[in-house]
Amino acid sequence: MFYTLRPISLCAFLAGIYTSTTSAEDTNSESTIQEVITSTSSRSERPLSDEGRSVAVINKDELQQVSATHISEIALRTSGVNIHRNDGQEYLASIRSPVLTGAGACGAFLMAQDGIALRSAGFCNVNELFEGFSETAERIEITKGPGSALYGSNALHGIINIISPAADSTEGFASIEGGSYGYGRLNISKGFLGKTNGLRLTASIARDSGYRDDSGFNQQKVSLRHDYNGAEWDIASNISFTNLDQETAGFITGPNAFKNRDTAKTNPNPEAYRKAQSFRYWSRFSRQISDEVRWQITPYFRALDMEFLMHFLPGQPQEENSQTSIGLQNGLYFGEGSSIQIVTGADFEFTKGSLKQTQALPTQGSSFLQATIPAGKQYDYDVDSLMAAAFIQADITVNDQLDITAGIRIEHTSYDYTNNMNTGRTDENGNQCGFGGCRYSRPASSENNYTAFSPKVSLLYSYTPDHQAYLNISHGFRAPQTTELYRLQRAQSVADLKKVSLKSIEFGLRGSNNAISYNLAFYAMQKNNYIFRDSSFFNVDSGKSDHYGAEFMFKAELSDTLSVQSNISLTRHKYSFDYLSNGTNLNGNDIDTAPRHFGSMQLKWQPTAELIAELEWVHMGSYYLDPENLHKYDGHNYLNFRARYQVSTKASIFLRVTNLTDMEYAERADYTSFTDERYFPAKPTSIFTGIRFSI
Repeated sequence: MFYTLRPISLCAFLAGIYTSTTSAEDTNSESTIQEVITSTSSRSERPLSDEGRSVAVINKDELQQVSATHISEIALRTSGVNIHRNDGQEYLASIRSPVLTGAGACGAFLMAQDGIALRSAGFCNVNELFEGFSETAERIEITKGPGSALYGSNALHGIINIISPAADSTEGFASIEGGSYGYGRLNISKGFLGKTNGLRLTASIARDSGYRDDSGFNQQKVSLRHDYNGAEWDIASNISFTNLDQETAGFITGPNAFKNRDTAKTNPNPEAYRKAQSFRYWSRFSRQISDEVRWQITPYFRALDMEFLMHFLPGQPQEENSQTSIGLQNGLYFGEGSSIQIVTGADFEFTKGSLKQTQALPTQGSSFLQATIPAGKQYDYDVDSLMAAAFIQADITVNDQLDITAGIRIEHTSYDYTNNMNTGRTDENGNQCGFGGCRYSRPASSENNYTAFSPKVSLLYSYTPDHQAYLNISHGFRAPQTTELYRLQRAQSVADLKKVSLKSIEFGLRGSNNAISYNLAFYAMQKNNYIFRDSSFFNVDSGKSDHYGAEFMFKAELSDTLSVQSNISLTRHKYSFDYLSNGTNLNGNDIDTAPRHFGSMQLKWQPTAELIAELEWVHMGSYYLDPENLHKYDGHNYLNFRARYQVSTKASIFLRVTNLTDMEYAERADYTSFTDERYFPAKPTSIFTGIRFSI
């Protein structure tokens, strides 16, 4: 019955687009682009209206309204962003890209907290956003396409930057909530002020018993921020800790298995788990050297440790990875607020990382698998990494209507890899495997170096004070990740990989007029040397792909009590090189897990100052599950409902109902020749309720 709404809803999307057509977005319909603040592109707060690129800003009010249990619930409200939830807090991301999986997936996006990457370049994890403080953020900024000159490797398809609340007020809150399938969460944030100092404590503690058998998680996040405003220096510092203890549910298999509720609740991998801890520190020192020059320097430190069972591989080995990093962001700002503004500086980062992969039990399955995947230690290596970069970016106001931004970045990354095991495709004792050799291959200790040059330029034209057009041309890159270089398979002994590069051009319109605001962006991108694992299980970098899209965002105040906002993404991501996969030339095929259309719509009703309610429609288009385009997921639609009532000046109660009509759909669909179609099933209708206090 719900699918009968689909044509009507699509027409509503298109009607909104036709009525007014941006690419910088603020999800608070009461704000204009002149009022919204962003800090990602320059590491310094500036109006969103100065950005000649696609940037979405999800503000504090919107984050509170959504009160997301997973980052994907926030992402779906922004055009061009598509995050598929796996199980627990795991996910796979997409920003103007397919939902990337396997080799080459990690490191295509820069995930950051307060402008500092959550993980070192070269040591990413596809799930790293669960270490960010999205639950208590001041705002979340999403840059679509390659980042500015101030960001290098991994800012390829885009940036998600979570901004922490400053310690500049005594405002605070505490919220407690509970929901279906044993979900519970406590969030708290409280500020303390002195004469020149501020302190803010933020914490989030969550527990989920899990919808599926033997699943669920416990997660804790704590941060302490200190702000100091002195006569000569402004200093902000932050220290944070996160912990995740998750029992993971794996894929269910079989065509449309997610439609069987009994099957959807099962967990074929009850032994799967993930444990992850992170510790981070940064301080940002800012000093006005003269009337025209400001110096800003940000040292930081991170220590990360993760352990999980690779239930998706034969033999189910355990991976243990860790990294310890120290880094420095250094910038000089000239002429801030004038017609010519320049920021130039240098970034440095040193990382010590390690990875072990160990299989506890003998491999089950065919004679081939048993012979080629022996139990025991399979990888054990250390990598020391050094990144050094220099950049310059200039913002020039030509006249009252035209602004030009141009920048360049040069970045060098070096890896010093040490193999702590026997070299080659043997077992841990050096014994040969049958059927031609062991599956896992360990390259000899070595060094690898990568240098990239990245130019950017954009034109921003304000044809009225409230309406803008822009053209942005940029180049992004990423160095190969350490797991792509040093965790090899089969007969491959060396992965001779080049850096991945992406060329992007986009044109956008944005603006607001009384009760209406709009965003429209068109883009075309070409990616070269992208890394994938071929049919011989070699990590190779010969991939090429084309990416085209149009993104729409529309908001309107329909009456004093009713408003609507919607976004839709129309995309095409395709292979653009000749490559035979199972007898099929992939050239021209859609890349797997790349829906051609997706989006959402939110209808908000606020009859009184105390009550606000929202009905949300989420649409996911169909997508292919394999590079050969032989298997497809049909897509889905579902509804969410949210309401909040202000009981008093100090307290409010809230209610959320996800999957309101109890649709049977898959959060993520996939296909392998070993398992057939496989899915992470979505939860049935779930209800969450709680109370929030001002403290």
